[in-house]
Amino acid sequence: MKWPAHGSNPAHLYESLQMKKPDVLIDFSVNVNPYGPPPSIKDNWSSWLSAVSDYPDPYGKMVTKQIASLNGVNEQQVVLGNGAAEVIQFLGQLWRGRRVVIVQPAFSEYEAACRVYGCEIDYVFTNKDHTLPINELTTKAQGATAVFVCTPNNPSGIAFSEREIIELLDSLASSGCCVVIDEAFYDFAGSVTVARFIKDYPNLLILRSLTKMYAIAGLRIGYLLADEALALQIARFRPHWNVNALALRAAEAVLADSSFVEWSREKITEERKRMLEFLEEEGFRFTRSVVNFYLLRDPLLEDQEPLFLFLLKQGIVLRHTYNYPGIEGKWLRAAIKTEKENNKLKEALLQWKKQN
Repeated sequence: MKWPAHGSNPAHLYESLQMKKPDVLIDFSVNVNPYGPPPSIKDNWSSWLSAVSDYPDPYGKMVTKQIASLNGVNEQQVVLGNGAAEVIQFLGQLWRGRRVVIVQPAFSEYEAACRVYGCEIDYVFTNKDHTLPINELTTKAQGATAVFVCTPNNPSGIAFSEREIIELLDSLASSGCCVVIDEAFYDFAGSVTVARFIKDYPNLLILRSLTKMYAIAGLRIGYLLADEALALQIARFRPHWNVNALALRAAEAVLADSSFVEWSREKITEERKRMLEFLEEEGFRFTRSVVNFYLLRDPLLEDQEPLFLFLLKQGIVLRHTYNYPGIEGKWLRAAIKTEKENNKLKEALLQWKKQN
């Protein structure tokens, strides 16, 4: 069958599998903040209504200024997108017909966007200990236009070290190959970022999303940080008004709310610790994630489809991994949810263990 390409669409998943959808579902396939948007969104929502009657600022100047200030770059180094996914489309357009390398497993949109624009795609797989194979990557990147690296990694939740990223940047500094570091989940991991190295490496690009930490995926806003000359090239692909007025208002509000990020990170870290301890006690394999999702597997199964289907029947929706090269079907991805929801997943996994 053709598995859905993304999480967060349980109805489509059950329909694809020709399974009856339970009346009560918990969607562990969506990896946004389980505690919902910050209070600043709810408190100001009605006051933003008037913004829908006029065109938004086509340049998103206020948000761009905030992002630049928070990251120590100038405003010309920021490119706003209708979610990070749109920025990835811009990169596909920029590198049309060229060769790109993707460190796998990784978010599927890099390959999807680049293939639309006729790029040749090469893979390099992470080491078994979830580190970067720098020598292989450097060799494969020779003659390539760009390398995509997702850290903290989606789907494993593991972050590559700063040392690894710098080693990769140094190895490609003279080659002209761009290095795209997708930091969509960096704020869940303590805001660990390599953005400060943009001034030293003009081939470094940083992808970010505001929809994950702030649980505003429906509003769609993300951005890119890069050397000014490169950012200006990429910004040429931005259509007018690509970020809507409500998304811009929301971004202004959440970027000013650092306390929400800290509170969310503490809560999620606590729940992640509980879940991983449970999985270890019950004999499941899992990745040592530093963010709001992780990979898990029953070590008695090579392909995790039986466990995936069992959980679906219980109304527990995890994320399949059939479209993640390198781990196809061997793992399932689960988000960190609230304590009550995580307990439901525990109960279902215990039922699985009893029956198997």
